[in-house]
Amino acid sequence: MATRPSPRPPLTERLPWLLPMGFAVLLLGAWQAWVTLADIPAFLLPSPWRIAQTLVQDWALLWPAWWVTVKITLWAFACAVVLGMLIAFAFVQSRWLEAALFPYAVLLQVTPIVAIAPLIIIWVKDPTTSLVLCATLVALFPIIANTTQGLRSVSPGLLAYFELRGAKRWQTLWRLRLPSALPYVFTGWRISGGLALIGAVVAEFVAGTGGTATGLAYQILQSGYQLDIPRMFAALVLITLTGIAQFSALSAVSRWALAGWHDSEVAR
Repeated sequence: MATRPSPRPPLTERLPWLLPMGFAVLLLGAWQAWVTLADIPAFLLPSPWRIAQTLVQDWALLWPAWWVTVKITLWAFACAVVLGMLIAFAFVQSRWLEAALFPYAVLLQVTPIVAIAPLIIIWVKDPTTSLVLCATLVALFPIIANTTQGLRSVSPGLLAYFELRGAKRWQTLWRLRLPSALPYVFTGWRISGGLALIGAVVAEFVAGTGGTATGLAYQILQSGYQLDIPRMFAALVLITLTGIAQFSALSAVSRWALAGWHDSEVAR
Protein backbone atom coordinates (compact mmCIF):
# COMPACT_ATOMS: atom_id res chain seq x y z
CA MET A 1 0.00 0.00 0.00
CA ALA A 2 1.49 3.28 -1.12
CA THR A 3 2.01 5.90 1.55
CA ARG A 4 0.91 9.45 1.01
CA PRO A 5 3.65 12.01 0.76
CA SER A 6 3.99 14.16 3.84
CA PRO A 7 2.27 17.52 3.42
CA ARG A 8 4.40 20.59 2.95
CA PRO A 9 4.82 22.77 6.04
CA PRO A 10 2.46 25.75 6.17
CA LEU A 11 3.63 29.16 5.10
CA THR A 12 3.87 30.42 8.67
CA GLU A 13 6.48 27.76 9.46
CA ARG A 14 8.52 28.66 6.39
CA LEU A 15 8.45 32.42 6.92
CA PRO A 16 11.47 32.45 9.27
CA TRP A 17 13.49 31.09 6.34
CA LEU A 18 11.75 32.78 3.43
CA LEU A 19 11.87 36.33 4.78
CA PRO A 20 15.65 36.49 5.38
CA MET A 21 16.36 34.75 2.07
CA GLY A 22 14.06 37.12 0.20
CA PHE A 23 15.65 40.16 1.80
CA ALA A 24 19.13 38.81 0.97
CA VAL A 25 18.13 38.36 -2.68
CA LEU A 26 16.79 41.93 -2.84
CA LEU A 27 19.91 43.32 -1.16
CA LEU A 28 22.30 41.45 -3.45
CA GLY A 29 20.27 42.42 -6.51
CA ALA A 30 20.35 46.09 -5.53
CA TRP A 31 24.08 45.84 -4.86
CA GLN A 32 24.73 44.23 -8.24
CA ALA A 33 22.58 46.77 -10.08
CA TRP A 34 24.18 49.75 -8.35
CA VAL A 35 27.74 48.59 -9.04
CA THR A 36 26.90 47.81 -12.66
CA LEU A 37 24.96 50.99 -13.45
CA ALA A 38 27.36 53.29 -11.63
CA ASP A 39 30.35 51.52 -13.21
CA ILE A 40 32.16 51.26 -9.87
CA PRO A 41 35.61 49.70 -10.27
CA ALA A 42 36.25 46.40 -8.54
CA PHE A 43 39.13 47.79 -6.47
CA LEU A 44 36.63 50.09 -4.75
CA LEU A 45 33.56 47.88 -4.43
CA PRO A 46 33.27 44.55 -6.25
CA SER A 47 29.88 43.27 -7.29
CA PRO A 48 28.40 40.12 -5.71
CA TRP A 49 28.95 38.28 -9.01
CA ARG A 50 32.62 39.30 -9.04
CA ILE A 51 32.99 38.16 -5.43
CA ALA A 52 31.45 34.79 -6.30
CA GLN A 53 33.82 34.43 -9.25
CA THR A 54 36.81 35.24 -7.04
CA LEU A 55 35.61 32.75 -4.45
CA VAL A 56 35.65 30.02 -7.10
CA GLN A 57 38.88 31.08 -8.78
CA ASP A 58 40.87 31.52 -5.56
CA TRP A 59 39.35 28.56 -3.75
CA ALA A 60 42.66 26.71 -3.72
CA LEU A 61 44.14 29.63 -1.79
CA LEU A 62 41.16 30.42 0.45
CA TRP A 63 40.26 26.85 1.39
CA PRO A 64 43.39 26.11 3.50
CA ALA A 65 43.12 29.51 5.20
CA TRP A 66 39.43 28.93 5.94
CA TRP A 67 40.16 25.53 7.43
CA VAL A 68 42.84 27.01 9.72
CA THR A 69 40.35 29.61 10.97
CA VAL A 70 37.66 26.97 11.50
CA LYS A 71 40.01 24.73 13.49
CA ILE A 72 41.09 27.59 15.73
CA THR A 73 37.45 28.60 16.26
CA LEU A 74 36.32 25.08 17.13
CA TRP A 75 39.21 24.45 19.50
CA ALA A 76 38.64 27.79 21.21
CA PHE A 77 34.91 27.14 21.53
CA ALA A 78 35.50 23.68 22.99
CA CYS A 79 38.02 25.04 25.51
CA ALA A 80 35.65 27.87 26.45
CA VAL A 81 32.78 25.41 26.99
CA VAL A 82 34.82 23.12 29.24
CA LEU A 83 36.44 25.89 31.26
CA GLY A 84 33.30 28.02 31.46
CA MET A 85 31.09 25.15 32.62
CA LEU A 86 33.61 24.04 35.26
CA ILE A 87 33.99 27.58 36.57
CA ALA A 88 30.21 28.03 36.68
CA PHE A 89 29.83 24.73 38.57
CA ALA A 90 32.39 25.94 41.10
CA PHE A 91 30.65 29.32 41.46
CA VAL A 92 27.26 27.78 42.15
CA GLN A 93 28.73 25.58 44.89
CA SER A 94 30.27 28.50 46.78
CA ARG A 95 28.99 32.07 47.01
CA TRP A 96 32.30 33.10 48.51
CA LEU A 97 34.22 31.71 45.55
CA GLU A 98 31.89 33.47 43.12
CA ALA A 99 32.20 36.78 44.98
CA ALA A 100 36.00 36.48 44.97
CA LEU A 101 36.55 35.42 41.34
CA PHE A 102 33.60 36.69 39.28
CA PRO A 103 35.01 40.27 39.10
CA TYR A 104 38.11 38.84 37.43
CA ALA A 105 35.92 37.12 34.85
CA VAL A 106 34.33 40.50 34.14
CA LEU A 107 37.79 42.07 33.93
CA LEU A 108 38.76 39.42 31.40
CA GLN A 109 35.66 40.24 29.34
CA VAL A 110 36.21 44.00 29.20
CA THR A 111 39.93 43.78 28.38
CA PRO A 112 40.39 44.26 24.59
CA ILE A 113 41.87 41.15 23.05
CA VAL A 114 43.90 43.29 20.64
CA ALA A 115 45.77 44.65 23.66
CA ILE A 116 46.82 41.29 25.10
CA ALA A 117 47.02 39.16 21.94
CA PRO A 118 50.56 40.37 21.06
CA LEU A 119 51.76 39.38 24.52
CA ILE A 120 50.15 35.94 24.30
CA ILE A 121 51.64 35.37 20.85
CA ILE A 122 55.07 36.32 22.20
CA TRP A 123 54.80 34.22 25.36
CA VAL A 124 53.35 31.10 23.69
CA LYS A 125 55.78 29.81 21.11
CA ASP A 126 53.36 27.60 19.17
CA PRO A 127 51.34 29.86 16.82
CA THR A 128 48.20 27.70 16.78
CA THR A 129 48.13 27.36 20.56
CA SER A 130 48.51 31.11 21.02
CA LEU A 131 45.65 31.82 18.60
CA VAL A 132 43.40 29.28 20.32
CA LEU A 133 44.21 30.83 23.70
CA CYS A 134 43.33 34.33 22.46
CA ALA A 135 40.02 33.16 21.01
CA THR A 136 39.22 31.19 24.17
CA LEU A 137 39.63 34.28 26.31
CA VAL A 138 37.15 36.15 24.11
CA ALA A 139 34.57 33.34 24.19
CA LEU A 140 34.82 32.39 27.86
CA PHE A 141 32.75 35.00 29.71
CA PRO A 142 29.30 34.39 28.13
CA ILE A 143 29.45 30.73 29.12
CA ILE A 144 30.46 31.57 32.69
CA ALA A 145 27.80 34.26 33.10
CA ASN A 146 24.91 32.42 31.44
CA THR A 147 25.64 29.06 33.01
CA THR A 148 26.02 30.56 36.49
CA GLN A 149 22.75 32.45 36.09
CA GLY A 150 20.98 29.33 34.85
CA LEU A 151 22.28 27.12 37.64
CA ARG A 152 20.98 29.58 40.21
CA SER A 153 17.60 30.03 38.48
CA VAL A 154 15.98 26.92 39.90
CA SER A 155 12.59 26.57 41.54
CA PRO A 156 12.91 27.17 45.30
CA GLY A 157 10.26 24.52 45.92
CA LEU A 158 12.18 21.89 43.97
CA LEU A 159 15.41 22.89 45.66
CA ALA A 160 13.78 22.54 49.07
CA TYR A 161 12.41 19.13 48.05
CA PHE A 162 15.88 17.91 47.06
CA GLU A 163 17.24 19.14 50.39
CA LEU A 164 14.38 17.45 52.23
CA ARG A 165 15.15 14.16 50.49
CA GLY A 166 18.79 14.45 51.55
CA ALA A 167 20.21 14.84 48.04
CA LYS A 168 23.91 15.49 47.88
CA ARG A 169 25.34 18.56 46.18
CA TRP A 170 26.43 16.73 43.06
CA GLN A 171 22.98 15.08 42.79
CA THR A 172 21.24 18.44 43.08
CA LEU A 173 23.62 19.89 40.51
CA TRP A 174 23.23 17.05 38.01
CA ARG A 175 19.52 16.25 38.40
CA LEU A 176 18.02 19.67 39.17
CA ARG A 177 20.26 22.64 38.50
CA LEU A 178 21.76 21.53 35.18
CA PRO A 179 18.48 20.51 33.48
CA SER A 180 16.88 23.78 34.61
CA ALA A 181 19.87 25.75 33.34
CA LEU A 182 20.03 24.23 29.85
CA PRO A 183 18.28 27.15 28.07
CA TYR A 184 20.78 29.54 29.67
CA VAL A 185 23.64 27.19 28.83
CA PHE A 186 22.73 26.97 25.15
CA THR A 187 22.26 30.74 24.96
CA GLY A 188 25.77 31.14 26.29
CA TRP A 189 27.03 28.63 23.76
CA ARG A 190 25.46 30.49 20.84
CA ILE A 191 27.00 33.76 21.97
CA SER A 192 30.33 32.14 22.69
CA GLY A 193 30.46 30.45 19.27
CA GLY A 194 30.33 33.79 17.48
CA LEU A 195 32.84 35.33 19.86
CA ALA A 196 35.23 32.42 19.33
CA LEU A 197 35.19 33.14 15.60
CA ILE A 198 35.73 36.85 16.22
CA GLY A 199 38.55 36.12 18.62
CA ALA A 200 40.20 33.77 16.14
CA VAL A 201 40.05 36.36 13.35
CA VAL A 202 41.35 39.16 15.60
CA ALA A 203 44.19 36.98 16.83
CA GLU A 204 45.03 36.06 13.24
CA PHE A 205 45.18 39.75 12.35
CA VAL A 206 47.70 40.31 15.12
CA ALA A 207 49.71 37.24 14.13
CA GLY A 208 49.49 38.21 10.46
CA THR A 209 51.04 41.58 11.10
CA GLY A 210 53.93 39.73 12.69
CA GLY A 211 54.53 37.72 9.53
CA THR A 212 52.77 34.52 10.50
CA ALA A 213 50.64 33.20 7.64
CA THR A 214 47.57 31.76 9.34
CA GLY A 215 43.92 31.89 8.36
CA LEU A 216 41.44 34.07 6.55
CA ALA A 217 42.49 37.21 8.42
CA TYR A 218 45.96 36.87 6.90
CA GLN A 219 44.40 36.56 3.44
CA ILE A 220 42.40 39.74 4.11
CA LEU A 221 45.59 41.55 5.10
CA GLN A 222 47.46 40.36 2.03
CA SER A 223 44.54 41.24 -0.24
CA GLY A 224 44.48 44.74 1.22
CA TYR A 225 48.21 45.18 0.61
CA GLN A 226 47.79 43.99 -2.99
CA LEU A 227 44.52 45.94 -3.53
CA ASP A 228 42.84 42.65 -4.41
CA ILE A 229 39.49 43.79 -3.01
CA PRO A 230 37.41 40.96 -4.56
CA ARG A 231 39.53 38.39 -2.72
CA MET A 232 39.17 40.41 0.48
CA PHE A 233 35.38 40.31 0.15
CA ALA A 234 35.51 36.60 -0.68
CA ALA A 235 37.37 35.95 2.58
CA LEU A 236 34.82 38.07 4.45
CA VAL A 237 32.02 36.01 2.89
CA LEU A 238 33.63 32.80 4.14
CA ILE A 239 33.95 34.22 7.66
CA THR A 240 30.31 35.33 7.61
CA LEU A 241 29.05 31.98 6.32
CA THR A 242 31.11 30.18 8.94
CA GLY A 243 29.52 32.24 11.71
CA ILE A 244 26.03 31.64 10.36
CA ALA A 245 26.66 27.90 10.06
CA GLN A 246 28.02 27.73 13.60
CA PHE A 247 25.07 29.64 15.05
CA SER A 248 22.61 27.46 13.12
CA ALA A 249 24.28 24.27 14.31
CA LEU A 250 24.22 25.36 17.95
CA SER A 251 20.57 26.44 17.62
CA ALA A 252 19.73 23.02 16.18
CA VAL A 253 21.49 21.31 19.10
CA SER A 254 19.52 23.50 21.52
CA ARG A 255 16.20 22.63 19.89
CA TRP A 256 17.06 18.92 19.87
CA ALA A 257 18.07 18.91 23.53
CA LEU A 258 15.06 20.89 24.76
CA ALA A 259 12.36 19.59 22.42
CA GLY A 260 9.49 17.73 24.02
CA TRP A 261 10.09 18.69 27.64
CA HIS A 262 11.13 22.31 28.12
CA ASP A 263 8.54 25.09 28.06
CA SER A 264 10.49 27.25 25.61
CA GLU A 265 10.48 24.59 22.89
CA VAL A 266 7.05 23.10 23.68
CA ALA A 267 5.47 26.55 23.29
CA ARG A 268 7.22 26.99 19.96
